Amino acid sequence: MGNVQPDRTTMTSLAQLQQQFNMPGMAGVEAGRGGLPVVRIASPTAAGEMYLHGGHVTGWAPAGGRQVLFVSDHARYEDGHAIRGGVPVCFPWFGALADRPDAPAHGCVRTKAWQLDAIDRDGDAVRVTMSTTSDDHTRHDWPGDFRLEHAVTFGTSLAMTLTTVNTGTTPFTFAEALHTYYRVGDIHEVGITGLAGIPYLDSLDGRRQGVDRGDLTFAGEVDRIYLGSADPIRIEDRALNRTLAIRAQDSRTTVVWNPWIRKARALADLGDDEWRDFVCVETCNVSPMAISLAPGERHVMRVEIVSGTTGTTGGR
Repeated sequence: MGNVQPDRTTMTSLAQLQQQFNMPGMAGVEAGRGGLPVVRIASPTAAGEMYLHGGHVTGWAPAGGRQVLFVSDHARYEDGHAIRGGVPVCFPWFGALADRPDAPAHGCVRTKAWQLDAIDRDGDAVRVTMSTTSDDHTRHDWPGDFRLEHAVTFGTSLAMTLTTVNTGTTPFTFAEALHTYYRVGDIHEVGITGLAGIPYLDSLDGRRQGVDRGDLTFAGEVDRIYLGSADPIRIEDRALNRTLAIRAQDSRTTVVWNPWIRKARALADLGDDEWRDFVCVETCNVSPMAISLAPGERHVMRVEIVSGTTGTTGGR
């Protein structure tokens, strides 16, 4: 969709954000698609963007490199809708909420307006920190009191840190995911390494358990919850001659998803043929490995992504 001119209230807020946070030559706040505020990064090491809508990263390309994240050409940038692609933040449930078919999929923070807390320089990289908290809207579907912080460093690598704090007086259990859409040249030419031997639950087959004996390749829809995480997981993209290395910390599950033909056509905010252009490899803690927090406790999940030509993203 084309850009929508923001209203006067948004412009006032945008001007205040620009005055407080803009970092000339590195990063600044702008009116993005749909008039939604976005932090755009153009530093010596990377280009990127992160929307206050959902605390949502929608772009990262290391200097001199290709765009790493996929965002649909049909994504909706408007209140009440999650952006299709990039890195949606799923919290405090994943998928559908049990016994609540009317609740939004993947939680209640993907469509919230988050608060911009900081834009900091980290050498030649830029770190953007956003946060959101529980309110009457979130408590309508889920009773926990929380503070969620998403700190993202855009540099030669992309590092995302999601911190959850129980700000209430009772314990709660939550699921979380950085639901990352990686751009690929052709899904038929993609292999994922690092997950062989880790048992998975097949969401397309009643959560039947399986195990990969080799690299994961794609010849149809895939929707799996791997009960563990490797260091690193690699996306080998033969079409782009690119390897993406994904290193996660405190992530006890990994979800891999591609909707393939039929499901892509059923999604209004995804082009009929865009299933060829991405794969989701999600850093997460989801059922049956959700996280429990006592009052005052915090949990931190982190992922770092390194992009290179095939064979250049080895261990360190």
